[in-house]
Amino acid sequence: MKSRMIQTMGGALTLAIMTGCGGSNQGYTSPNNTAPATPVLSQLHTVTTIGSTVDATNGDSNPYGLMVAPITAGYVTAGDLVVCNFNDVNGVQGNGTTIEDLAPTAGAAPKRIAQDPSLKGCAALSPNPANGYIWAAAYTANDNPIFTPSGKLVSTLGSNYSWMNPWGEIYASPESTSASTGSSYGYGTSSTSSTSWYVSDAKNGSIVQVAVTASGMVYNTIATGFPVNLASQFGVLAPAGLSYNPTSDTLYIVSSASNSVVAFKAVSTIPANGITVTENTTTMALSFTGPNASQASVVYSGAPLNYPVSSAILYNGNLVVGNTGDNNMVEIDPVQQKMVGEKLVDPGNAGAIFGIATTGSSAATQKIYFNDDNANSVVAVSQ
Repeated sequence: MKSRMIQTMGGALTLAIMTGCGGSNQGYTSPNNTAPATPVLSQLHTVTTIGSTVDATNGDSNPYGLMVAPITAGYVTAGDLVVCNFNDVNGVQGNGTTIEDLAPTAGAAPKRIAQDPSLKGCAALSPNPANGYIWAAAYTANDNPIFTPSGKLVSTLGSNYSWMNPWGEIYASPESTSASTGSSYGYGTSSTSSTSWYVSDAKNGSIVQVAVTASGMVYNTIATGFPVNLASQFGVLAPAGLSYNPTSDTLYIVSSASNSVVAFKAVSTIPANGITVTENTTTMALSFTGPNASQASVVYSGAPLNYPVSSAILYNGNLVVGNTGDNNMVEIDPVQQKMVGEKLVDPGNAGAIFGIATTGSSAATQKIYFNDDNANSVVAVSQ
């Protein structure tokens, strides 16, 4: 079976995107939800195949990482869908090494952005909204490569931190923080550590903050202990589906192995070793300890979540979560902490959804993009 994950992203295009296993929500503004938001999934009835993600040169397939391009630069046009492939041409999982670009219209053909060993097992993508640099979580290569939109490798972030099989990734900057201007390494500069990328490690169930400071990159393992299952029928089950709300500075984490979604409030204030996650092995319930435990909460757990691996934020502030166990999308109101919608998006074999990204500012303009691993394609759900 296939394993997966992604994130979401935004910018001037009003984007609010994944991570399933990777992505960023920069540019997203959530409503001040004091009452239940009107559900979105029940208003979306059209499922459209955008195009294949199979690399035309080496045959890489099984797309995991998905993001929406924030700006036009290099090989990429603002609004394009950028994906990375987890498998090689022989279907060997974790051997894919390519990033592809697709226009967000039906019939789009993939165009290679990059191919590099540092991308081996690419599971998640997230852009720098300032310069369009592409950050990747590479599970097999065990690094975090950064590429320009022209496909140039500028860093692997592997020399200063010992990664444990990167699995999910998301850009995060609170609305109160000025946007990064970007540096030669694509991670920008800031006088504070509020501008960050968050990366989940699949081997040890940790969440790592890669904080941008005036003096360089700082790596903080802010949480440990998320449950991990590396040998499930659905492949890797680990903390994934990172998405981020800049209005409340909240990081959402899909705990695939426990069928739950967790929120870290004011995540930019959580220091190293701030939260320890513990799973009750009988009930699968999660609990939190540590100096910042009060900032962690379970947003939702249990059915209809069925081994979810991806998530994104909808225009109304709700979360859309992708089940790998049954190919259903589940809409969750994180304020009311309840499920408000469910939609089957692939009637085929389980394990289709990997990576979700969203765009739009209303139900009429809302689009949910996801990587369909059954068809090696990107698919859009809309009105």
